[in-house]
Amino acid sequence: MKTYREERDSIGVRKIPQEVYYGVQSLRGAENFKITGRGVHSEMIRAIVELKKAAAITNREVGVLDERIADAIITACDEILEGKLLENFIIDAIQGGAGTSVNMNANEVIANRSIEILGGAKGDYGIVHPNDHVNCSQSTNDVIPSAGRIATVRLFMQAIHSLKKLQNAFAEKSNEFKNVIKMGRTEMQDAVPISFGQVFGAYAAALSRDIQRFSLAIEEMSVINMGGTAIGTGINAHPDYVKGITTNIRIVTGLSLMQADDLIDATQNLDSFVFVSGIVKSCAVTLSKIANDLRMMSSGPRTGFGEINLLPKQNGSSIMPGKVNPVMPEVMNQICFNVIGNDTAVTLAAEAGQLELNAFEPVLFYRLFESIETLKNGIEVFRSECIEGITVNVDKCRNDVENSIGIITALCPYIGYTEAAHIAKRALREGRSVRELVVEERLMSAEKLNGILDPLKMI
Repeated sequence: MKTYREERDSIGVRKIPQEVYYGVQSLRGAENFKITGRGVHSEMIRAIVELKKAAAITNREVGVLDERIADAIITACDEILEGKLLENFIIDAIQGGAGTSVNMNANEVIANRSIEILGGAKGDYGIVHPNDHVNCSQSTNDVIPSAGRIATVRLFMQAIHSLKKLQNAFAEKSNEFKNVIKMGRTEMQDAVPISFGQVFGAYAAALSRDIQRFSLAIEEMSVINMGGTAIGTGINAHPDYVKGITTNIRIVTGLSLMQADDLIDATQNLDSFVFVSGIVKSCAVTLSKIANDLRMMSSGPRTGFGEINLLPKQNGSSIMPGKVNPVMPEVMNQICFNVIGNDTAVTLAAEAGQLELNAFEPVLFYRLFESIETLKNGIEVFRSECIEGITVNVDKCRNDVENSIGIITALCPYIGYTEAAHIAKRALREGRSVRELVVEERLMSAEKLNGILDPLKMI
């Protein structure tokens, strides 16, 4: 038969399955917040546990926490960081209480494992207490914001790695097709020639700015408010703990983190998250525009632009045989739409803070983490399943350039804008080439004309 233990909180008494490591406050949180069906992000849990470990080390150093208890907490944290007990983190990603439920979930799991390490039975909080010991010198209000920043830093690091690979893929395509000329277009009308090397090179250049911005976001997220406790004043924390906690967090996480200069400001204001969410949105806008271009350039294959070929990934229709759709750019577009929507949620959550605390960090983290992670995943498949396999229809592009009216622009310095416009209108009206009409009207010798209209010179 299943056995239970009784645990009490300020609400009352609940029976907890004896085998689990979470406690009564975790159970209430899981019951209250059946919202998304998704748990707190694994990077967030990792960061919370790292903070608990760093806090135990610091409290031991300043003499606030008994050495045996601190060592047990540290060992329990290490086990969780190795991947154990993760099934005991049961709180939904979106929760009321500014993240208190997930903070207490971590406190209870760590406490119960620490109790076992010290020879006790789960639930005997007289040995190791979730609040008095595991949460010593801390508050939800400095743990959760700091953990969110740490998790965001790591997600950005992963995303930068993927972005660099995508940038390299575009740079390789730029070099591969540097001498292939196509017709450039502005406002969906023929403009002047451009090479595919320049097209793909511009995409690589745009992504380089996103990589720089992601690095800036990491810098912005590397300032934490640990030591501020409830509202940034450091209440219930030893002064030496407040001074030393960030050093130990750097050691535990391996990240270059800094303590905020003003812990009160860092506890109540989330404008930094709005800033970095905007950076993610900016990258999404760039990627979506690139995806739009690829869908346009690959349209057809007979009645569209037909300039490039994308890798055929799957049947494109349940009714039209042989149809193949640009599914990889399409999925990239949809990821970007979601990121842009998530940015609105992040903005509203940051704005909704009141006085000394913002209670809406859970939804902010949920949406920000989703944006960075899905964008990173999308970038990976966009590169491997789309960009790296692009080929160019060289003859089609050459014919488009030769037959375009847009090349008349190159003749303006020689025959003037008015005469060039006349030739352009006549070419369009009669369905003849610019080259043919210029020679016919004796505006320029064929030899000089060929030199001016050399596509490589026009780019």
